[in-house]
Amino acid sequence: MPATPPAVIRRIVYLGTPELAVVPLRALRDAGFDIPLVISQPDKRRGRGSGLQPSPVKAAALDLGLPVSDRTADALEVDADLGVVVAYGRLIRLEVLERLAMVNLHFSLLPRWRGAAPVERALLAGDERTGVCLMEVAEALDEGGIYRMQERAVGPSDTLDSLRSALVEMGTSMLVDALERGLGAPTPQVGEPVYAHKIDPDELHLDPTRPAVLLDRVIRLGGAWVTFRHKRLRVWRAEVVADGPAPGIIDDGVLGTGSGGLRLLEVQPEGRQRMPATAWLNGARPTLDDRLG
Repeated sequence: MPATPPAVIRRIVYLGTPELAVVPLRALRDAGFDIPLVISQPDKRRGRGSGLQPSPVKAAALDLGLPVSDRTADALEVDADLGVVVAYGRLIRLEVLERLAMVNLHFSLLPRWRGAAPVERALLAGDERTGVCLMEVAEALDEGGIYRMQERAVGPSDTLDSLRSALVEMGTSMLVDALERGLGAPTPQVGEPVYAHKIDPDELHLDPTRPAVLLDRVIRLGGAWVTFRHKRLRVWRAEVVADGPAPGIIDDGVLGTGSGGLRLLEVQPEGRQRMPATAWLNGARPTLDDRLG
């Protein structure tokens, strides 16, 4: 059984890795919590031809003067009341959880979208609402009870970046408030679990035979692509319109799809920088014989 959090929490081990986990780390430090250790994933190459680089959380921790490790077992070597997990990216062994209670800030309305890509999956599925949960860390993936939960509507113009940023801000405030006031007892998750598997690169391919509303969700994830004259064309921004040409055809800046059309707003030809779609259209001059796919 995982350990139970104490009533008063002042000393925290923080576990996180990507950029989105930096904001909660800094907020906890600013709120006066003592952080004797930060645990993040090991350094790795993060750019073509570069050497080993620290994770964003490790870099932020070092900037704050906090000790850092890449071993979860080291959480047991410091005096701490609680472990706080935010997008750490690895399961934590039961023998660690049995000795140090941990909570996790998870960016979905559990039990919907357990797993690695909850915000991405909420966007792709067209969820009208999502949110953030502060939950107990259990041995099984994202199955712990819920201490706090807040909801947020998913707007039609929300991108992965904008939605994730809003959830991080909301979740960070909820986390700090919960630790200052006391966690209390968690509530078991209710409902049918749905799992948020990582996004496969092929899922970012825009198949023009699909409806425009579904393709728009893919575009809002970032990095969506389609082929044009045997090269990749990334589509960074577009808007859904009621009518369009045949699927795969561009006419007057509108890409035809299986239902409706997509007016291209910002694109990136292979080997070039992002640019307004109008600039690309003026240079590429697609004809009705060109078919994107």
